[in-house]
Amino acid sequence: MATAKDTSTFFLEADAKDFDSVLKLYPQAIKLKAEQKTKKPEELIKLDNWYQNELPKKIKSRGKDAHMIHEELVQLMKWKQARGRFYPQLSYLIKVNTPRAVMQETKKAFRKLPNIESAMTALSNLKGVGTATASALLAAASPEIAPFMADECLQAIPEMEGSDYTAKEYLNFVTHIRTVCDRLNKEQNGCGKKWSPHMVELALWTHNIVSDLRPELLGKEPNSNAPTNGGSPLPSDESNLEPPSTNGNGKLADSVNEDTTTSCTEDSMDAKAASPATPASPSDNSDSAVSTPSAKRPLEEASSEENSLGDSTDAPAPPVAKKLREATH
Repeated sequence: MATAKDTSTFFLEADAKDFDSVLKLYPQAIKLKAEQKTKKPEELIKLDNWYQNELPKKIKSRGKDAHMIHEELVQLMKWKQARGRFYPQLSYLIKVNTPRAVMQETKKAFRKLPNIESAMTALSNLKGVGTATASALLAAASPEIAPFMADECLQAIPEMEGSDYTAKEYLNFVTHIRTVCDRLNKEQNGCGKKWSPHMVELALWTHNIVSDLRPELLGKEPNSNAPTNGGSPLPSDESNLEPPSTNGNGKLADSVNEDTTTSCTEDSMDAKAASPATPASPSDNSDSAVSTPSAKRPLEEASSEENSLGDSTDAPAPPVAKKLREATH
């Protein structure tokens, strides 16, 4: 029977049997999430099956020259935004990368593994790829090494509740996940399944989602206040955000009116907005950045991960950006 403990306690104390029971609920969890986020849940379910099962096989089939192609990178971003928060600018930023750049940088990154830090540095050369997206690429290429940095998983790790989405924070996340992997594998003593970082991350994500949307599956009382139509409770990355005007073919990849949209990338509004700027409190996104308390997150999330894998820049935030943040979070 799946554990009825809260997700943080589950992560820290649950045994291999509990983790296995929760992981088996993943198909139900992704369905619940899909029904919560979209009127066409089958689309997210299909995307998730592609990411979890088809993409890893495709990458491994390329052998020593393992890499991703442009179409796969675009599809991965579509999956990430469908399962979490949606930022329209990322949808066309990712398309601006040339097929050659995608192949070269992902090949370079995958060759760096198991050195996660070096691999992420290579991926930072791609437009629209911040810490969380880079982790999604690495989890697809080597799930036995790298977990995906999902917001729901960060919430379950007390020490990471205020993550600022830097590369250093991701490495910290990996350490916590691997600690649980070691605990579960040691407990099984070579018997049963071998737990990987990605498997632990999926079980953690599943527990968080099911606890909110269908707690009775975990032996809890039904939650009458389950959130609806909200997506992931914490918005995530991205870095390398330089708003393009074209997708490489002289046309906009997607039609987005930046003056009227209420969903935006963190970096683009702070650093790239054209309206007169009013100085805002800078966000320290270097590797030595101090984690942001969760209570303050709604006011700071829009710039929380600016250039997290590259150079950090402090830029004033225009009044319209601040108003949009407050309106959407």
